[in-house]
Order: sequence, then C-alpha cells, then structure tokens
Amino acid sequence: MALNIGDDAPLFTLKSSNKSDVSLSDYAGKNVVVLFFPLAFTGTCTTELCSIRDSKADYDALNAEVLAISVDSLFTLAKFKEEQGYNFPLLSDWNKDISVAYGSLYDEFVLGMKGVSKRSAFVVDKNGKIRYAEVLENAGELPNFAAINETLQELQ
Repeated sequence: MALNIGDDAPLFTLKSSNKSDVSLSDYAGKNVVVLFFPLAFTGTCTTELCSIRDSKADYDALNAEVLAISVDSLFTLAKFKEEQGYNFPLLSDWNKDISVAYGSLYDEFVLGMKGVSKRSAFVVDKNGKIRYAEVLENAGELPNFAAINETLQELQ
C-alpha cells in the first residue's frame, strides 16, 4: 500500500543500532526524514547514508531529524554505523513490519533475496503527516535529496 502526501505517517518503534527503542512519536513537533535502505555495507546504501552524514548540519538547520531503516540486524547496523561514523539513528526493521507499512519492501531483491527494504524517502511533518514520499524500484538510484530539502524548507 502506497502512502500519499497528507496521509498520517505509520507510527513505529524499532531497535536502534545501540539497542534502544526509537519511536517516530519521540520526534513529535519536529520534521523527520525517514529513509529506508536495502542493505548495510553495500555501495549505493553507503553513498546515500554518507551523503546524509556529511550534510547533517543542513538537516539540523531545517529542524529535521533523520532516521534510517533497513531489515539488517541491529548488530550489523551497529558495525555499519561505527565504520562510517553516521550521526543519526540506524533502525532495524528485522521483522519487516514497518517496511510493509510504508510500502517499501521488495518481494524479491537481487540474488534471490526476499523481504529487503526498498530505497525510499519520506518527510513526516511536525504533526505526523507525510509531506514527501519517494519509493524507488531501482536500488541503484538515490532519493531526490534536493526535493527532500525543498520540502523541509517549505515546512519552516
């Protein structure tokens, strides 16, 4: 099921790479960029998250938090975060419920893998509404960061 602009963002609580619970509701009153990525330690995912890491100050200036979600285990995500120095939470959707709720799960991915998150980007506003939604079928593509930033600027 696809999410549309103006829909309520599905709420979630997931384990972060540091084993703590992180809920979307923890960020009420802030704009949140929710990113889904297929797999830690892969080329495009590393490029995407390093881009976010390196422009984190821009998101901070726009009063926006970033949450990155994959179906990787929290242990894998902890190693990925440590190696790359990510400065935002990496969350494990091990059971795939949240990827499904956001319409961001491949039935079949490369190499016969099933149930991997699609590369997706959502902007959730301070009131929990979807203000930007992009679900990519091609995992080799990156989200439109310019459009995400433009949406965040409009929400200021």
